[in-house]
Amino acid sequence: MTSQDIVQAFAPTGTLRAAINLGNPILAHRTTAGSAGGVSVDLATALATRLGVPLEPVVVDTAGRAVDIVAADEADIGFFAIDPRRGASIAFTAPYVLIEGYYLVRDDSPVRTNADVDRPGTRVVVGQGSAYDLYLTRELQQAEIVRAPSSQTVVKTFLEASHDVAAGVRQQLESDIAGLPGLRLLGERFMVIRQAMGVPKSRGDAAAAFLAGFVEDMKASGRVAEALRAHDVHGATVAPAA
Repeated sequence: MTSQDIVQAFAPTGTLRAAINLGNPILAHRTTAGSAGGVSVDLATALATRLGVPLEPVVVDTAGRAVDIVAADEADIGFFAIDPRRGASIAFTAPYVLIEGYYLVRDDSPVRTNADVDRPGTRVVVGQGSAYDLYLTRELQQAEIVRAPSSQTVVKTFLEASHDVAAGVRQQLESDIAGLPGLRLLGERFMVIRQAMGVPKSRGDAAAAFLAGFVEDMKASGRVAEALRAHDVHGATVAPAA
């Protein structure tokens, strides 16, 4: 049985408010009925059930916004790519899903490998506040980073402004360029995005430990794999046990 202290830590309003980021199409999407659905919603529902409280999805369009509302206690949990900068105010679980980040270029681009990207004068478009924005901001030393408003607008920004490289989640890039000639993904990933759940650190160590245990249970029981299958998610894998 879940202790009342844990329930209070996660749902001080009596409802579990879960930040759901529609900017990551692998994990969340808008249903035909207009509500949020996907792997994130399935896991949030399972957590709310375990706590014995109703679920309130707090739907946002970008990862940065999801981080902001959880850090500000405007939502109780969220689903994030693990990053040390975000960890200042959010306690992350171990990852439950691993997702690949790739580069996109034009067919005639001189950029042939990942090593070719970090060159003076190369402009790399990223979704502002995304996991790969944070990662590439640390890693790229010579290329210029151009920030699109969201992950969904990366390819649009890349094409309209004739930038050199677009960076993003492989499945998002593949979806965005479907039917568009003259574009190609580079042959290898530039990062593995470790997708985790998170709770504000202000909720205490016991809440963080409870959420970490919940995620391990969801992986071990097959619930994460089941959610990936149910939502026809390809290219993402269940993370190994912590």
